[in-house]
Amino acid sequence: MRSWFSPDQRLRALITLAFTLTFAILTGCGMPNWSATQQKAAPSVMDVAANAAGITGSSTTPPILLFVGSGTSSGDVAAVKTILGNLKLTYATATSSQLNAMSQSQIAKYKLFFMPGGNAVTISKGLTKTTTANVHNAVVSNGMHYLGICAGGFFADHSIYNYLHLTPSLYDFYSIYYKGVSKAAVEITQPDGTQLDQYWQEGPELNGWGNIVGKYPDGSAAIVEGKSGAGWIILSGVHPEAPASWRTGMTFTTSVAVDNAYAATLVTAALSGSSLPHY
Repeated sequence: MRSWFSPDQRLRALITLAFTLTFAILTGCGMPNWSATQQKAAPSVMDVAANAAGITGSSTTPPILLFVGSGTSSGDVAAVKTILGNLKLTYATATSSQLNAMSQSQIAKYKLFFMPGGNAVTISKGLTKTTTANVHNAVVSNGMHYLGICAGGFFADHSIYNYLHLTPSLYDFYSIYYKGVSKAAVEITQPDGTQLDQYWQEGPELNGWGNIVGKYPDGSAAIVEGKSGAGWIILSGVHPEAPASWRTGMTFTTSVAVDNAYAATLVTAALSGSSLPHY
């Protein structure tokens, strides 16, 4: 059959296809029950109180907006809520449809936007381009802070997908993913030499942007922080909020309590816009 494309056009098409397939691999992280949340998670007591105040924002708007929409992990949403509860922080939750209905000014009334783990591509597909632009602008222009864990880290990058484009980097999986490892206890090293075993499951290495707060064993960035326009961002490729039930079949030298305390440190720093010790 005669080709309707020149050799150059066919080459460009093949290159485009290759890039698309590559980016399709970099979807985000999976963890227990990542796909179960969708938009059906039952609200907690704090959710009800926060949403009663008005998810669109008011004088009683809570400081944190936690995304619980399509693509987030129900297990991770529950783990994050536990950390927020222990910190006695109030928050509102937003499903995909609720976030899609909010304007930039309504989103910017929150001090911190919290994106938990799940699947970044699925998350992006549930949101309109206007919505991701509104969140981006609320951070960059209005100074809202952003905390992204695992898929939330991927979702902040400069992907071809409908991501937030808060950082110029395009993040890849941490290197052990390419050795066939999907979840593991990974030793994260802090600038003072302290090492904490953290739960990792198909999370990103966060090279190329910001200050490195924690490093993977191979020296790549596991946790980073930095400014994006007027906003303050913290991204983590690991899950310090992980409960004991996620540790089945793995050996940790760091207790759940210590790891969860570190998760609380990340939340507090992201909320206040404080810089953590970094390399």
